[in-house]
Amino acid sequence: MALTASTTLPFGVDRVTETFVNEDFLRHTSELVGGTLTSVTRQGELNGEFVITVVRTLPTTRLPEIAKKFVGESLTVTQTESWSAPAADGSRQANISLKVAGAPVDVSAVQKLVAEGTGTRIDLDGKVSSSIPFLGSKIASAAEPMVAKGLKLQASQAQAWLESH
Repeated sequence: MALTASTTLPFGVDRVTETFVNEDFLRHTSELVGGTLTSVTRQGELNGEFVITVVRTLPTTRLPEIAKKFVGESLTVTQTESWSAPAADGSRQANISLKVAGAPVDVSAVQKLVAEGTGTRIDLDGKVSSSIPFLGSKIASAAEPMVAKGLKLQASQAQAWLESH
């Protein structure tokens, strides 16, 4: 299943990047959906290439019943983002991978932060897949709306966060 989203924030790419990888912001967005931020690790500096790994525990209350039978009351999601160094205009790209412990769902996406005047356009393109024969497409279809909501929530919360910090 395909994931696509685009939004524009009235802040520069550097501030948006700092927000997306800020531990307090990551905790805030995790708790907003009833989850817990388990860990955040970063390799590299924000002004160059870096990799950030975020581990969250999320409730399964909004998942379809068939999915809850497989994963239980909560699930652990590991999100790894490999960020490029800023381009000459400040634009950046992050290759995102989400792994769900105990669930046959994988998410891969590319998030681009494109400098546009004094703002940033955030473009996200990705896909949700499942390796289960025959049921894989149904599992991916059920997971896709939840993943899309989570990635869109990040952008909407970033604007509120930046306006208040």
